[in-house]
Amino acid sequence: MAVLPSTRSRAMLALRSGLTRALAARTLAPQVYSSFATGPRQYDGTFYEFHTYCLKPSKMNEFLENAKKYMHLRTAYSELVGFWSVEFGGQMNKVFHIWKYDNFAHQTEIRKAVAKDKEWQQIIVPNLALIDEQENEITYLVPWCKLEKPAREGVYELAIFQMKPGGPALWGDAFKRAINAHVDLGYSKLVGVFHTEYGALNRVHVLWWNESADSRAAGRHQSHEDPRVVAAVRESVNYLVSQQNMFLIPTPFSPLK
Repeated sequence: MAVLPSTRSRAMLALRSGLTRALAARTLAPQVYSSFATGPRQYDGTFYEFHTYCLKPSKMNEFLENAKKYMHLRTAYSELVGFWSVEFGGQMNKVFHIWKYDNFAHQTEIRKAVAKDKEWQQIIVPNLALIDEQENEITYLVPWCKLEKPAREGVYELAIFQMKPGGPALWGDAFKRAINAHVDLGYSKLVGVFHTEYGALNRVHVLWWNESADSRAAGRHQSHEDPRVVAAVRESVNYLVSQQNMFLIPTPFSPLK
């Protein structure tokens, strides 16, 4: 004589069957990702710390002179990528610099060592009085570009894009196409593209190099009339919230000239 399953047994069987179907569907579902967000260059842990200092109006020259004279004490501990004064864009009397670290453990180790360096502390503490505001961001270099060093001296533009929430899976590929359109057609030289990890999220920093402010203006005008660039940018701006830029002059002690 067949034994019918109890109500509880039938419920358990139905639940198990439902979970099996759900897991199967999840396994088969297409994975949404962007080459913008994942790649071998991020797996090694290397990141870049952006520092922006707003200085007291009468103290800009003093700060830069001190930095030029004593920066070797700080670069003995970790790599300075570049150090610039902001010529145009946003608040005046501003400096911007980028530091490279192997990983967060490396950064912590460096900070501890610098804090114990009495010679450096004797220099940095008085200089803090010259600063009105400080801001920092932790960024990763995106996987599809490497940090480039221009072959000769010039000027720099830091373009900052605040993208819509959703991350690179939403807007990464369109953004990449817009950047590559400018690079491939030779309108400007790309130094690096950085995606913020700590700071304002969904923010991308693009660092460009040009021979001069005038060559940058000419390249920008030409790109605006190029239908290939216009098409790529038009796609990307669908995901854009806001953007701003800064025109940067490298300091004499900046590794990136």
